[in-house]
Amino acid sequence: MNVAHQDVSTVEWQARCELAALYRLIAHYKMTDLIDTHISYRLPNQPAHFLINRYGVAFEKMCASDLVKIDHAGQIIDAQDQAKKVNQAGFVIHSAIHEARPELNCVIHTHTADGIAVSTQEQGLLPISQHALKFYGRLAFHDYEGIALSLAERERLVADLGQHHAMILRNHGLLVAGRSLAHAFQEIYFLERACQIQIKAQGGGQLIYPTAELCEFTARQFELDDETEIIELGWQAALTLIEDQQQDYCR
Repeated sequence: MNVAHQDVSTVEWQARCELAALYRLIAHYKMTDLIDTHISYRLPNQPAHFLINRYGVAFEKMCASDLVKIDHAGQIIDAQDQAKKVNQAGFVIHSAIHEARPELNCVIHTHTADGIAVSTQEQGLLPISQHALKFYGRLAFHDYEGIALSLAERERLVADLGQHHAMILRNHGLLVAGRSLAHAFQEIYFLERACQIQIKAQGGGQLIYPTAELCEFTARQFELDDETEIIELGWQAALTLIEDQQQDYCR
């Protein structure tokens, strides 16, 4: 049995619908890896609880009722969800960030081919595109420790992330966190695009690097006062790409 609309508050149901939409957008942009990546979202009216996917549901098919509410200890909250499975590595990675960074409400982790390819390169993300310059001096790195099943890794994840919103998990993939679903979506979109551009550019001729001063200037341009408005405009535009699915994912 799944959680239904009538079982939760209006605020929670809206959050479930929005997170289900984000799962489907990640699928739309081909950033999935079968069932093995994850997105979590802190409930606006229950800051000690967050939503994460029921393990085994394809992102293309994710619905509001498929999402599982858990706490920072990984305990499933709703009686209807007790038989459901949550990805253990997802819990380890996401709970660490949600607990340590209360201002970050949405965490996205991906295993895309280009993201993993860049994660294997010693220099990491190169400052060779406008998309990459968004993260100039603002990107963290975490060394690979195997599949993230150990709770002991959480402290190192948080320490490596620091005050950043985006991190490359060496030999593993990408991770971003945002103040909102829209913010996290923009972060993963730009980081993924930057990785795609890098892998393509490395197959061509000699690379051109902007100066350090220009790189920092561009990064600051991404942090203008109207950043929140631009992020929201981008999120709403992306939602129109799956608007014909709304009735299905919001159930």
